[in-house]
Amino acid sequence: MNKFLLYFNLSNEDFKDTLAILQRLRENYELEFYILEEQTEYQQYFPVLKKNTKIDSILVFGGDGTILRAVKSALYYRVPILGVNLGHLGFLSEISLDELDKSILALKKQKYKLLSRMMLKITIRRDDKMFINDLALNDAVISKGEKPQLISLKVYDDRRYVFSTRCDGIIAASPTGSTAYSLSAGGPIISPVMDAIVVVPITPHVLTVRPIVFPAGSNISFVIESEAETCRLQLDGQNCAQLFAGDRITVTSAQRKVDFIKLSNRTFFKTLRNKMHLGRR
Repeated sequence: MNKFLLYFNLSNEDFKDTLAILQRLRENYELEFYILEEQTEYQQYFPVLKKNTKIDSILVFGGDGTILRAVKSALYYRVPILGVNLGHLGFLSEISLDELDKSILALKKQKYKLLSRMMLKITIRRDDKMFINDLALNDAVISKGEKPQLISLKVYDDRRYVFSTRCDGIIAASPTGSTAYSLSAGGPIISPVMDAIVVVPITPHVLTVRPIVFPAGSNISFVIESEAETCRLQLDGQNCAQLFAGDRITVTSAQRKVDFIKLSNRTFFKTLRNKMHLGRR
C-alpha cells in the first residue's frame, strides 16, 4: 500500500502534529496522500482525490464519530479503513498516532488482516412509497427529539408482530454498534464477527419490554403510531429524516460490508477490557 485517502477531524494543534508526521512519512516511504474535495482547509497540504485515481485505503484521524463519517467513502472507493485514534474512547480505531510510522511500514509489507463489519440497510415507507434507502455501520435510532412526550410504536419481525411500546425511542444496532448507544441503553455486547441486529427500547414505559437480538437477515420494522412533531430517525448519530404517524422504518443487514485494517493480535475482548474496563473490580 502506498496511496491513501486522508480523512480528518482535528483541532489546529492536533493537525500540526499529524501534518509533521505525515510529511515525514510521505518522504521516507514515497507515499501518496489525498483528501476529499469537501475538506477544503487541508487542500494547501494535500491534493484532492480525483475520481479516476485509485487508492489503497483510508487513514482516518479522529475518534469513532469520524470513522463513522468516513464509512461511505470506504464503500464508494471499495477500500479498507485504518483508524488513528485522536478522540476519547476510540473503540473503532486500530492504532494511535505514535504507532502510525510502524503501521505504514506494515501496510507496505502487506502484513495486515482485513476484518469485515456488517452494515445495516434502512428504509422508510410513507403512504406505500419508499423515500429513504440508506446504510449505517453502528445503528438506526428512532428518537422523540425535543418534545417530552413518549413515542408509541409497534415492532415487527418479517411482518410478524413482536411488541408495542411507548418509549423515548428505540435503537436497532449492528454488532459494531452494540458497544455504542445500544450498550448505554442497556443492550448486550455482540461480537463483531457475528451477523445480528439488536433492538433496544430507550427508557420504555413498562419494564417488560426488553432488548431482543434478531438474525441479521430479518426485516425488522418499526411502525410509528403517535404523531410527534420532533420524532427523528438518526443513522450513525446523524439526523436522517423526520418521522410521522404511519411511517414504517425497516432495518435489515446490508449486502455490502465495510473492511477495517487489523495490524495487531489484540482481540475484541482485550479491547473491551482496556477501553471499557470489562470485568474490572
